[in-house]
Amino acid sequence: MTNTPDPSPNTLLRSLGSWEAAAIVVGTIIGSGIFLVPKTMVLNVGTPGKVLFVWVVGGLLSLFGALTYAELAAALPHAGGEYVYLREAYGPFWSFVYGWTSLTVAKSGSIATLATAFAYYLANFFPALDNVLVRLPWRIGPGWQPLAISYGQVFAMALIALLGVVNYFGVKLGGRIQAHVTALKVGLILALTLAIAIWGAGSADNFRTAVPAVGGIAGWGAALVAALWAYDGWNNVNMVSSEIIEPQRNIPRALILGTLGVLALYLLANLAYFFVLSAPEVASSDRVAAAAARKFLGPAGGGAVALAALISIFAALNGSILSGSRVPFAMAQDGYFLSAVGRVHPRYRTPHVSLLLLSAWAMILTLSGRYEELYTYVIFASWILYGMTTASVFVLRRKRPDLSRPYRTIGYPVLPALFVLAAAFLVAVTLVHSPRESGMGLLVVAAGFPFFLYWQARRRS
Repeated sequence: MTNTPDPSPNTLLRSLGSWEAAAIVVGTIIGSGIFLVPKTMVLNVGTPGKVLFVWVVGGLLSLFGALTYAELAAALPHAGGEYVYLREAYGPFWSFVYGWTSLTVAKSGSIATLATAFAYYLANFFPALDNVLVRLPWRIGPGWQPLAISYGQVFAMALIALLGVVNYFGVKLGGRIQAHVTALKVGLILALTLAIAIWGAGSADNFRTAVPAVGGIAGWGAALVAALWAYDGWNNVNMVSSEIIEPQRNIPRALILGTLGVLALYLLANLAYFFVLSAPEVASSDRVAAAAARKFLGPAGGGAVALAALISIFAALNGSILSGSRVPFAMAQDGYFLSAVGRVHPRYRTPHVSLLLLSAWAMILTLSGRYEELYTYVIFASWILYGMTTASVFVLRRKRPDLSRPYRTIGYPVLPALFVLAAAFLVAVTLVHSPRESGMGLLVVAAGFPFFLYWQARRRS
């Protein structure tokens, strides 16, 4: 099927090809998690074998979701992704809840987390970024302590602003940057992984080491949350469906092959980590990949991994801003948000107001807490939405049997059902394990209800 651009000045253009679509999937999945979360995982489950098992489970769950999202994207290739699917399946209330949560917590929080992680790794070269710039007296920081703002957080805010401006000037520019940087980072991660395994003087005995762990449902759930943060982003390409050429073919291909590729890359990286590091060494290292690289590069190893992490996070951050801005845009186009947010730039054909809004809010969220708190906050809200969206494939098959479905979910109905059950489990575990972050997420979701009533009344009038 050939798609021709709509000449209407308020319509987004189909400018992204198959490579850009794949780069959005791979580039936004591979961010900072692969460099940071193995420590969290081993502390929760105890052994390298269990960590690898969690990586496989997280990857398969993400693949089940991608298989389902591929059907939804091929049938409804419009801007907004989940927003559109929830609207068609459940009505405007649930699509508004998704859009509201995406803007206020999920997508904006993911962007803030990535920018925070970028500054975290940049501090490897510029340690002064870790220094506190100002300490505010209000007890709204991590652990309800006074809020401390570091130079790194200020830098993270500036980086979000920069990429927001880049994507302001055209989706094709943002897509090209995404494709090139993603190719570079995959190559760097592969090169580092192979170098660690070959020259890191490792030992298979490391796979038999262990550390005291949380264990039980809480430990396994926390480890899976960490893994799923590293896999988060596979759904981003759906949000830019209206700007992808031949979406019925390119989106399913990008979702499925991209998710499988990332799963393989993550397993290779973790096998290399544990080949050269024992479980106690991984558990004591905030920068696991850097610690592994030092085994064969010495002090320069930390710098090499930090550079790879910076490139990786940059691509994920760019992809998240590019895709996430399409959700508030879709809300505004439906009349459930400020009308200005639904505008398309007459020259650059981007949702420029939505881009600026999302970037500004994400900049504010960079002040909200540490890396671990941010990703727990994001995953909790995201998996509520992922579960509901995946369930919409059942609803739409009954509600819209006449809907054209160029691609149908492999393993239906078993794989979508497994994904929905896993989403419910993850939400419950996170609520118990991290009640503060989860409670904040639920409050933000609930805060959207009066706004929905307002916009609904305004639409009627």
